[in-house]
Amino acid sequence: MSIAPLQLPWATQRRAEDTAAALGEPAWLLAERLDALSRVHSLPGEPNQLFTPYHDLRAVPFEAIEPHPPRRTADAAANAPLPEGAAAAVHVEERSIVGLALAPDARAAGVVISTIEDAALSHPQLLRAITAGGASLPADDAFAHVARALSTLGLFIHVPAGVDLQRPIVLRWSQVTQGHGLISRTLVSLGEGAHATIVEEQVGHARDAALGATQASSIWWGTTEVTLADGATLDFAGEQNFGPATAAFVTRQARVGADATINWAIASVGSRFHRSRIDNLLEGRGGSVKQVEIGFADAQQVFDLTSYTRHRGEDTTSDLLSKGIFMGRSRGYIKGMIEIARSAIGTDTFLGEFSMLLERTARSVTVPSLEIDQPNVRRAMHSSSVGPIDEAQVFYLMSRGLTRDDARKAIVLGFLEPVVARIPLPGAQERLRSLLEKKWPEVANGEAAA
Repeated sequence: MSIAPLQLPWATQRRAEDTAAALGEPAWLLAERLDALSRVHSLPGEPNQLFTPYHDLRAVPFEAIEPHPPRRTADAAANAPLPEGAAAAVHVEERSIVGLALAPDARAAGVVISTIEDAALSHPQLLRAITAGGASLPADDAFAHVARALSTLGLFIHVPAGVDLQRPIVLRWSQVTQGHGLISRTLVSLGEGAHATIVEEQVGHARDAALGATQASSIWWGTTEVTLADGATLDFAGEQNFGPATAAFVTRQARVGADATINWAIASVGSRFHRSRIDNLLEGRGGSVKQVEIGFADAQQVFDLTSYTRHRGEDTTSDLLSKGIFMGRSRGYIKGMIEIARSAIGTDTFLGEFSMLLERTARSVTVPSLEIDQPNVRRAMHSSSVGPIDEAQVFYLMSRGLTRDDARKAIVLGFLEPVVARIPLPGAQERLRSLLEKKWPEVANGEAAA
């Protein structure tokens, strides 16, 4: 079984060329765009035959949504105030950077936050080294190469070798206009021994809710492309709460060097349709990844959450956990692949995928998988389940004085807490708890799945 290439009416060579020209990009970046475009037109929508039955884009009318044209960054954006407790912040509203701030101590340490077109002038060798040939994105993912080909806004973040940023970098994306969409890229590079924390917030607009959720009418399409040198550590926390008329396509990839670590904590609550793919390439000896991802869906939301972790270096470690809560007529596809190459002696890996159905009309599948080409591993395990709330747990909590509704709520929020607890900013952590709480009234009077 195969899936045809993406049919996007606006994915054209003319658009890629016009975007590069409008942003003043060098010839090599245009060549990167055109290479990506050829992959969009040739790659299948879903390359993994294990996952093809769970590839469904019917909720997204691509022909009715027009991506925003590029706009050069306004100088006034650099004068935005810095949020309390942050080392740096970028706020993108609709299609423009409306705020960009960098603390003096971070600037003095050599931390760089700029647009990709500016980085092509100020750090051309570094930019080219981490992006050449599409190496910072999954080679087989057409959705990722849409962003590489057609992005109109790109962010570049670099933390030099040995720099330890104690305070987080905050990225905030606001999506408001219907009938349009933003296509973007975020490049993150950490030098040897560097450490940084990134908190990414994706938010919609209150009036989006009035448009209903039968189909998406706007798009947010973006990437996070991480390169970690030896000994570097990145903690990345993401919260997605776009409005119910938005389709979100998110691709994240981390290339992890020797003794480097990437920690992902991703929570998705909003959007009509949400497709997330996270790729971890453990290339250096002793590299590691810890990843927790949750989705909380209601009404007719569709969440497609996929992860790939490729062990290539010796003594690499991965610990991956995905959880979903589904109610109403929502659907959840949670898919994961662990690949252990012949070179990956001493691998230690675990993949867990778990869904909880709160109403009989909700649906979910979990598809964990292992591909092992090296028998000399410390551990290679996966686990998954799909089912309703455990009634024995409900009974136990009710025996301790909770009402049935409060017991169910406590179980659901406790099920999701591993991600919430890993959000590094207390304010952002509380906002996520509030978002999850707001989902609950939809469930309170619902019938538990059988």
